[in-house]
Amino acid sequence: MSVQPASVVDRSAARLGTRRRLVQKLTTNPSTLPTLASLVIFVGMLAYGESAYGRIVQYSTLSNLFINNAHIIILAAGLTMVILTGGIDLSVGAVVALTSVAGVMSVNAGLDPWLAVGLMVLIGSAFGLFSGILIQYFNVQPFIATLSSMFLARGLAAILSTDAEQLDPDASIRVLAETITIVDGPKVNDLETTAGVIIALLVVAGVFFLLHRTRLGRTAYAIGGSEQSALLMGLPVNRTKLWLYTLSGTLAGLASVVYTTRIGVGQNIIGEGWEMQAIAAAVIGGTLLTGGAGFVLGSVVGALVLGLMNVLITRDGTIPPAWTTIITGGVLLVFVLIQRAVTAVRRRT
Repeated sequence: MSVQPASVVDRSAARLGTRRRLVQKLTTNPSTLPTLASLVIFVGMLAYGESAYGRIVQYSTLSNLFINNAHIIILAAGLTMVILTGGIDLSVGAVVALTSVAGVMSVNAGLDPWLAVGLMVLIGSAFGLFSGILIQYFNVQPFIATLSSMFLARGLAAILSTDAEQLDPDASIRVLAETITIVDGPKVNDLETTAGVIIALLVVAGVFFLLHRTRLGRTAYAIGGSEQSALLMGLPVNRTKLWLYTLSGTLAGLASVVYTTRIGVGQNIIGEGWEMQAIAAAVIGGTLLTGGAGFVLGSVVGALVLGLMNVLITRDGTIPPAWTTIITGGVLLVFVLIQRAVTAVRRRT
């Protein structure tokens, strides 16, 4: 019988202790229940899709899931920060449209493509800042302020052009959409990614760090828990909300860069309903609409749940496209009910 060295036994005990603490934290904190539920649903959808249609749990399908939804993941990350404060940002879809048209037209007019990328992001930041100023310094409700920004951005996009503006296929920024093969699988079953996906993952990592490792993030959670209490504690409520709305707009501009370089077109109708998809992804991922609780990683799972739902409906082939919206609404309703239950538990505790 062999005896393991004491150092190996200590490391094993430490890993087991960390695992137990993580499981205990996840199972005893009611705020994590919606996120866990979305993760279970995602895994269940993968299992169902594989058994019903096949070729779901494979490199190419999972790669396309991330590539096709990278822009929604970026938008959902921005919406998560805003919703955590108890706010909302309805302008992100329209900002994507405006920045998309402005960016493509600028490139076609001769502007350096990478300067056009910077312009797109800055326009998004300006709209986020505009919404934040309306909310914090003119006491406009977030719903109304961002609704105004939405109409303004959509109108400006239509003024710029109502035609589909084609991005030059040789434009240097198209490199963001080029696929990078990570694993060369059999036939076309390759594990691939794009620079757009990498940008989306970096955004999620950055937002995670901001929310959980910085004073700005802790203040955002405190505002969502009780804005009045946050003010009494001397937290910089106004500055925090201004920053978060500006960041949400900035990420909308970045999402536009990722999407526009992938499809190669800028048009004023792009992004219609995307704000609702991003909100749905955040809610399905466990972010409470009342604020104060939520995880950006859960929003990523929420975006993937919505993307996988579209894949399964397409594979089925017998479900009318209109049912996609109905099913999405049903899933969202289930998660809102879970949130209500979680909120009730938090009040009792």
